[in-house]
Amino acid sequence: METLIPVVNKLQEIFNTVGAEVIQLPQIVVIGTQSSGKSSVLESIVGRDFLPRGSGIVTRRPLVLQLVNVPSLEERQRAASGETSTQAEEWATFLHCKHKTFTDFDEIRQEIETETERTTGTNKGISLEPLYLKIYSPHVLNLTLVDLPGIIKVPVGDQPPDIEGQVREMILSYVSNPNCLILAVTAANTDMATSEALKLARDVDPDGRRTLAVVTKLDLMDAGTDAMDVLMGRVIPVKLGIIGVVNRSQHDINTGKSIVESLQDEQGFLQKRYPSLANRNGTRHLAKTLNRLLMHHIRDCLPELKTRVNVLTAQYQSVLQSYGQPIEDKNATLLQIITKFATEYCHTIEGTARNIETSELCGGARMCYIFHETFGRTLESIDPLAGLTMLDILTAIRNATGPRPALFVPEVSFELLVKRQIKRLEDPSLRCVELVHEELQRIIQHCSTYNTQELLRFPKLHEAIVEVVTGVLRQRLPITNEMVHNLVAIELAYINTKHPDFIDTALVSASVSSSKNDSPAEGIRRWKSDKVEDPGMEEKPKGNPQPPMYSSPSRSHAVNLLDTSQCF
Repeated sequence: METLIPVVNKLQEIFNTVGAEVIQLPQIVVIGTQSSGKSSVLESIVGRDFLPRGSGIVTRRPLVLQLVNVPSLEERQRAASGETSTQAEEWATFLHCKHKTFTDFDEIRQEIETETERTTGTNKGISLEPLYLKIYSPHVLNLTLVDLPGIIKVPVGDQPPDIEGQVREMILSYVSNPNCLILAVTAANTDMATSEALKLARDVDPDGRRTLAVVTKLDLMDAGTDAMDVLMGRVIPVKLGIIGVVNRSQHDINTGKSIVESLQDEQGFLQKRYPSLANRNGTRHLAKTLNRLLMHHIRDCLPELKTRVNVLTAQYQSVLQSYGQPIEDKNATLLQIITKFATEYCHTIEGTARNIETSELCGGARMCYIFHETFGRTLESIDPLAGLTMLDILTAIRNATGPRPALFVPEVSFELLVKRQIKRLEDPSLRCVELVHEELQRIIQHCSTYNTQELLRFPKLHEAIVEVVTGVLRQRLPITNEMVHNLVAIELAYINTKHPDFIDTALVSASVSSSKNDSPAEGIRRWKSDKVEDPGMEEKPKGNPQPPMYSSPSRSHAVNLLDTSQCF
């Protein structure tokens, strides 16, 4: 019987380590209104000061407190063995830093405050994430207690407006567990009929089979009144019983009164005021009662727990076997998986993958389609003279000459107009880069989808590989876009008029001057057709060749660059 509670505590640690509460384990949940004395009751059971104190809501996240009874320091030294090698009478550990041992209970209080502020902040908010504390002492009984925030009605300070609902939902999430015992704490100087703790307990435990009531602050009742009827169960009956305790006052805490002295004063008060009930009340009787009730409750829940554990063991054993044999060389396995993923990625791009899609283009085929079809057709559809009118050209020429009449076409105006047209190639190029980047990301998912066996064995590792590759692609996208900007900037920096595809300016001028009403594009096409059909280009006369002469525009067909009606 004595080993049941440590076994349950061990199961709870295992479930918390793996991050899944798959079984609802037996435990004692402490509920009550704010400042009803819950923390004082827990400290009296432990026999040490270790919980944060202050005004307002102090407990702002669930505290799972596991008490473990160990032999005294002398007995452990004589036996030269024990649960820990700590040379202290009492010590504690936290689950979030279980390799660190705390022997100073002031440090335990500071750690609780630090962890609470880390998850909830300093605005008096609450958090559902529990804090696990394990205390080893020869002066405690084996217990598992859960301290929850006190029930409040009105938000204070920076608390959210729905703080009452949040606390209530948190308490219900714990007390709704049919395997837990409810320790409802109520102050003696309040009316038991208005106890919020008993009301919540009755809502989830209408039969009262899991509820134990604790009446605190017996010494603070009004003069001429007592709690005899309440402790006897005549006011509100509770099946598991009602136990009264006397807490330390704030003055006792400020003056440094120890819990040992407080327990002695508590026993003297009970003997004086309630002599017939003294042996059934008090903190010591409460600790023994909780230990007995928890062991009996675990014994009652043991068949169901055993069945549930066996079922889960079989399930996870089958999952473990599906992973294959244990890994001997982790470095080699890691390198093998990364190499396999990289090879599959390359094969998907090259089109040599084992699983080839037949419903849609993917991998290298899709990137080829993007380059040659999507991007290529977009470039072909761009009219190099789109957006250029005769008025734009004449205006650029006139602006480039300033106050002087223009005899020749200025190169400044030509470069200005050409650069504006070249700049139009930048947006389609960036869109092409974006499409290729999206396809590279789709290839990652494609490789992960078909490596199902590896995914089952190493799901976290594959998630890490996918995340790393995706991050690399995400980092390369701005670099690639910058390369496109640089390529366009290079073309804009130098206009190569010696390029074979470049049309001579004089021939263009001649073609333009041949028809005043023709657009620049029609003039270029006419010049090209004339150049192909010109027989003089194929049959050159023998003898001294005459240098080619380009006729200037006829005076009768000259373009008036200063014609105000055309420019403006």
